[in-house]
Amino acid sequence: MLKVGDKLPEFEGFNQDGETVTSSKLIGKKLVVFFYPQANTPTCTVEACNLSDNYSRLEKAGYQLLGVSGDTVKKQKNFHSKFAFPYDLIADENRNIIEKFGVWQEKKTFGKTYMGIVRTTFIFDENGICTRVIEKVTSKTAAEQILEG
Repeated sequence: MLKVGDKLPEFEGFNQDGETVTSSKLIGKKLVVFFYPQANTPTCTVEACNLSDNYSRLEKAGYQLLGVSGDTVKKQKNFHSKFAFPYDLIADENRNIIEKFGVWQEKKTFGKTYMGIVRTTFIFDENGICTRVIEKVTSKTAAEQILEG
């Protein structure tokens, strides 16, 4: 998994509108990249809505946001439209971005072991250097976790 001090990996992916988003265009402003397991699921919705509800506070603190999951562009579009998120959601179906950040890991739920996205938030400075990694994301207070750092 990416650590504090690591550089923002080079990547490109499609947002909810099918437009290409590249990491090189995200340099110059503080950046929050949050990974969530699946669009339109209860916990992921709580997290994404908390970030959306607090978007103006995050923006005022100088952050731009980017959500990433392994969903299709169509699923991301549906999720994005349903809740009118003010930030892009990346559809990373081939897991290129997910694996570059190191969040594709073994998980355990109800005694079952499987591979999946570990909910994680990465914060980068204006130069694309990772300044914080939030591994224990609390969906209901995701924005507070970012702002308290």
